[in-house]
Amino acid sequence: MAFTLPELGYAYDALEPHIDARTMEIHHTKHHNGYTNKLNAAIEGTDLADKSIDEILQNLNTSNTGVRNNGGGYWNHKLFWEILNPEDKGRLSGELLDAVNTAFGSKDAMVEQFSKAAATRFGSGWAWLCVHPGGKVEICSSANQDNPMMPGIGCGGTPIMGLDVWEHAYYLNYQNRRPDYINAFFSVVNWNVVEKKYADNK
Repeated sequence: MAFTLPELGYAYDALEPHIDARTMEIHHTKHHNGYTNKLNAAIEGTDLADKSIDEILQNLNTSNTGVRNNGGGYWNHKLFWEILNPEDKGRLSGELLDAVNTAFGSKDAMVEQFSKAAATRFGSGWAWLCVHPGGKVEICSSANQDNPMMPGIGCGGTPIMGLDVWEHAYYLNYQNRRPDYINAFFSVVNWNVVEKKYADNK
C-alpha cells in the first residue's frame, strides 16, 4: 500500500505563538511529505509494500537505511501532529497519570525528565514517552528518525508522546534556544490523545 501525507486537523497557524505557522507549513508539506514519498519509493516492489507502518518498524532490518530513515520519519511525524492541539488539550489524568506517578513520582518530574531527554539529545532526533506491555511508562530519546519500535532502539516501548528536536522543527522561531521550544511544546500537548494512545498500547 502507498502511504499518504496525513492531514493535520488544524490550521498551520493554530499553534501560535508556541509553534509558528511558517515552521508548521514547511515541516508538514516539505519534510513530512518528503519522508512519505521516499518511504513509498523505498518499499515499492518489496515484501514491505503491503505492510502497515507499525509492522515495518517493528520488524525493521536496521541496515536498510532508506526504510529506516523514511519509515521512521513518516511514523514519528504522524504521531507528532496527532498529539498537538491548539484548544481542547485536556489534562493528564486517569490510568496514565497513575503510571506517570509510579514511574517518575509526579507529572512535573516526568515533564522535567522528558525535557532533559529532549534538550540533551545531541544533534537531531526525538524525545519519547513510551509505554510497555503491562502499562509501565518510560522516557528515552533517539537519534535522527529512529523510533523505539525499531529493534534495538531506545527504550523499546511504543511511543505515545514524541517531540521532534531536529532544528527544522523550531529554528525559524527559536533559533538555538531549544529549551524554549521544549517548554512551548507542553503548552500545546493534547493530553486526551496521549491518554488514548496509552490505553490502546499498554
